[in-house]
Amino acid sequence: MAVIATDKTGTLTKNEMTVKEIILSKRKLSVTGDGYAPIGNITTSENKTVLLDEELKLFLEAGFEANDTVLVQEDGWKINGEPTDGAFLTLYYKQFQFPNQPRYKEIDMLPFDSDYRYIAKLVETKEKQRLLFIKGSPDKLFLMAKAHAESKFDEPYWLQQVTTLSEQGKRVVAVGYKFVPANITEITPELLATGINFLGVAGIIDPPEEAVIPALKEMNRAGVQVKMITGDHPLTAKAVAEKLNLAPEISVVTGGQLDQMSSSELEQAVIENQVFARTTPKNKLEIIAALQRNGLVTAMTGDGVNDAPALKKADIGVAMGKKGTDVAKDSADMILTDDNFGTMAIAIREGRRIYDNIKKSILFLLPTSFAEGLIIAFTILLQKDMPLQPTQLLWINMVSAITIQFAFIFEPAEKNIMSKKPRQAKGKIFNRHDIFQMGYVSILVGAISLVAYEWLLSQGVTTRVASTMMINIVVLSKIFYLFNIRTKAPLFSKNFFTNPKAFVIIGVMLLLQLMLTYLPIMQTWFYTGALSPLEWGIALIAGVIILAITECDKLIRLKRANTQK
Repeated sequence: MAVIATDKTGTLTKNEMTVKEIILSKRKLSVTGDGYAPIGNITTSENKTVLLDEELKLFLEAGFEANDTVLVQEDGWKINGEPTDGAFLTLYYKQFQFPNQPRYKEIDMLPFDSDYRYIAKLVETKEKQRLLFIKGSPDKLFLMAKAHAESKFDEPYWLQQVTTLSEQGKRVVAVGYKFVPANITEITPELLATGINFLGVAGIIDPPEEAVIPALKEMNRAGVQVKMITGDHPLTAKAVAEKLNLAPEISVVTGGQLDQMSSSELEQAVIENQVFARTTPKNKLEIIAALQRNGLVTAMTGDGVNDAPALKKADIGVAMGKKGTDVAKDSADMILTDDNFGTMAIAIREGRRIYDNIKKSILFLLPTSFAEGLIIAFTILLQKDMPLQPTQLLWINMVSAITIQFAFIFEPAEKNIMSKKPRQAKGKIFNRHDIFQMGYVSILVGAISLVAYEWLLSQGVTTRVASTMMINIVVLSKIFYLFNIRTKAPLFSKNFFTNPKAFVIIGVMLLLQLMLTYLPIMQTWFYTGALSPLEWGIALIAGVIILAITECDKLIRLKRANTQK
C-alpha cells in the first residue's frame, strides 16, 4: 500500500467538536468546556460571564434549531448525528438547561448536503410568525447576507475573522436567520437567495487523536503517503495537517480547483498535494481514481453513505466500525473496528511481516525441493538405483518441510521493516539474488547428498543406511538454512533469539529424525537404518557448510548495501 486517503473528522481527530469562539457583529466571545458535555460558560475577552442579549440568544437558537443531531447522556455525553451539529447542541445547553423544550414548531427542514454546504430549518413561533434559521459554510452564507436588501453586511470584516479562525485550525461555521411570510411552508434555494440576516460565526476545534501523530510518523517512515480529504476551509485543513505533522511540507487544493482540472492535471495534483479541502463525494472518487492511474496502491477510509463509491473504487476500502454506516461497511474491503487510525499503521506493519515471512518460507522451501529433484534427475541420467524411496521423499516434503516452516509463522518483523518503501503492486516477488541463492543452495544440497551417498556405498554401507544419511543431510541442511533465511541480519546478532518458538520447532524436528532413524516401526515404513557417529557427523557437516556459505553471501550483501549508503 502506497497511499491512504482519509477523512479528517473522527479518523485523524477525536470527533469531539467543541465551539470555542463566537464572533458576533460587535464582540468576540469565548466558550469554556470540552467535548459534548454541556458544562462550561460563554465569557467575554475579560473572562467574565456574558449577558444573554437578543443577538446572542438568536445565534444560539439558530445553531440549535438548524440541526438534525441529538445529544444524549448514555455513559457520558454522546451524539447521534453530525459532530458539527453536536457542537452547537452542546453550546446551546451550556446556556439553557438540558433537556430544554423547543420554543418553536418545526415546519420544514433542509438537511446538510456537501454540494450546497448548509442546513436550514423553517419554524413557527407561538405568535404564528415564521422564522428561518440557517447554519453552514461562511462563503455560502456570505452570499445570502449580501443579497439582503436592508443588510449592512461588512464582508471584509467577516472574511478576516474566518481567515484568523481557520489559520488557528478551527472549523468555521456561519449562522443566520430571516423572517418569512406565514404562507411559506417549504425551504427552497430561491428563498434563501433573497437574503438573510447574518448573525456571526463560530470557531470549532476537534483535537487530534493522540495515537494519530506517532502513526503518521510511522507511515511517513514506511513511505506510505497519507492524503487528508475534508470539507473544511483550506486554511483550517492546512493548520490541522501541520499540527498532525501529516507531511514535511503541506500543500492544499480545494474541490473547486479539482473540478476545473483536466485528467492529467488531476493526476499531478493528487501527487503534489497532501490536503484536499472543500471536497464533495465526487471529488473523493476522482482523487482515488487519479492516484490509481499513477500506479499507486490506494486505501480509502470512510464512514458515510457518500463515501461508498470511493470505498468501492479504492484498492483497499476501509470503513469505520463504530460510526460507519451499513452502506459504507458493505462497500469496504475491511472494517476498522476501533475507528483508530493508529491501528492502520499496526496493520501495515503486520502485513509487511506476513509478506516477508511468506517470501522467506518460499525461499526456504524451493531450494530443498529443487535439490531433491536434482538428486532424482542425476540418478536417472546415471542409470543408478534411486537413493530415496517414495516414502522417504514424502517424509522430507510433508513432515520435515511443513514442520520446519512453522517457524516462519512466529518470526517477528525485521527491525527496519517500516523503513522500506512500499513494494510495487506488479513488482516481482524475487530479485536476481534470490533466484541465484535458491540455485546455488539447491546445487549444494543435491551435490553433497549424492557425493556422501556414493562414498558410503563405496565403503560397504548398505543402501538403507546410505539413504537414511541422505535424508538426514537434506533435513539438517534445511535446519541450518533456516537460521540463514529467518532474518536478514547476520547469524549471531541480537536477532538470533528473537523467535524462541523456532528453537522448539527445530527440537521437535530433531526428535522426529531420531525416531525415523532408530524406531523399528519407522525403519520398516520408511526404509531407514541406524546411523553411526561418523554418518551423523557427515550430515552435520553438510548442514554447517550450507549455513557457512549462505552466511558469507549475506555478509557480502550487507557490506555492499552499507557501502552504497
